[in-house]
Amino acid sequence: MMAERHMRELDRAEALGLLASVSLGRIVFTQHALPAVRPVNHLVDGEDIVIRIHEGGALAALTAPGDGPGVVVAYEADAIDPVTHLGWSVVVTGYARPVAEAEEAARYAALLHPWVRQPMTCAVRIRPDLVTGFRLDTAPPSSVPVICG
Repeated sequence: MMAERHMRELDRAEALGLLASVSLGRIVFTQHALPAVRPVNHLVDGEDIVIRIHEGGALAALTAPGDGPGVVVAYEADAIDPVTHLGWSVVVTGYARPVAEAEEAARYAALLHPWVRQPMTCAVRIRPDLVTGFRLDTAPPSSVPVICG
């Protein structure tokens, strides 16, 4: 018999720490006025999430020039055990902008290698405005309310 599971909210620091502990996530963006999702590898630099993209791909819209804050995206990563269903999930919502400085882009290129055999031409930084997350545990949290959902 499986143990009872409880869900608890993560604070911003814990959520970003867990996000930094994995290298694969999913970016949610707008493509042809509709939501689209792509799996990508990432790194966390401070609070920023950095991905690399290739020219002409679906994510190329994230490099659109503009004077505004960037393109609104969501980024999700998780680690949920398929047997016990225990683990965590983190969602970051914020603005994506291309990394403009050549030295910084080169540093990310050295740190973040593509998983596909295709040249990556641009690094994109997601600056989180909203960071949410939860952890599924077997023990109920001592003073944190249980989330229904």
